Amino acid sequence: MGKIIAIANQKGGVGKTTTAVNLAASLAVIGKKTLLIDSDPQANATVYLGVDPDACQGHTLYEAVCGRIDVQDTVLDTSIGYLKLIPSHINLLGAEVELLELSGRELALRKAISPLKGEYDYILIDTSPSLGLLTINALTAADSVIIPVQPEFFALEGLGKLLGTVKLVQDKVNADLSIEGFLFTIYDSRLHLHNQVIEDVRDHFRQKVFKTIIARNARLAEAPSYNKPAILLAPESDAAGNYMNLAEELINGNPTTV
Repeated sequence: MGKIIAIANQKGGVGKTTTAVNLAASLAVIGKKTLLIDSDPQANATVYLGVDPDACQGHTLYEAVCGRIDVQDTVLDTSIGYLKLIPSHINLLGAEVELLELSGRELALRKAISPLKGEYDYILIDTSPSLGLLTINALTAADSVIIPVQPEFFALEGLGKLLGTVKLVQDKVNADLSIEGFLFTIYDSRLHLHNQVIEDVRDHFRQKVFKTIIARNARLAEAPSYNKPAILLAPESDAAGNYMNLAEELINGNPTTV
C-alpha cells in the first residue's frame, strides 16, 4: 500500500506548492510511482505541471470529492513517466459549502481516493493556505504531514495553530496521522536570523525536522513559469539537488516519523 502525505501550512508563501510539485517529481524520477493531488482551489500545482484547470473542468478533484465521477477518471499523465496528477479547479471552493451539509464531511477526500492507495508508492496532497475543511480533509486522508517552514519569525507564528489542527484531527478522525517532518524552505545561509531559527526549531522538535534544507534559488523561483519542476528545468541546479535529497531522505525514513 502507498503512503499518503499531505503538504500543509496555512501560511502562504512558505514553498508549500513548490515542495509538493518538486518532491513528487523527484520521487517519480527515482522510480517511485507517485500521484500528486492538487486540493487547493487556486490550482497552482496543476498549472505548475503544465495543465490548464479549465481544460479539465468536469474531471477534477472537485467532482471526485463530491461523488459526481469516479476518482480514476480525474487522473492525468504528466511529463514524468511515474508521476500522475489529479488536477484542481476554482470550483473546488464549492466543495467546502457542499460538504458542510454532509455527515462525515471530513472523510470525503479519504473516501474518494481510497481506491488509488494500492496503485502508488506515494500520494502527495498539496493543500490550500488555510485551516478550512479542504485542509482538514487532506489531513484526514493522509498517513502523515510534511510542514514547510520558512525560517523567519512570522512564518513560525502560525505553527501552533497548525499543530493544534493536526492534534484535533488525530483525536477526532485520524488517530494514525503523524508528522513526517518540518521542512525548512526559502533558506538564505547569509541571514543570521535564518540560521538562528533553524537552530531553535531543531532544538525544540529534534527528530521531527528534515536534515534537508531547501535553499532560496532563482531557478526554483522561475520553474513554475516554465511549467516544469526543477529536476526537468535545471537538473544540475542546487534546487533540483535539494529536492532529490529530500526524496531520498523521505524514502529512507528520516526524520523519525512521530
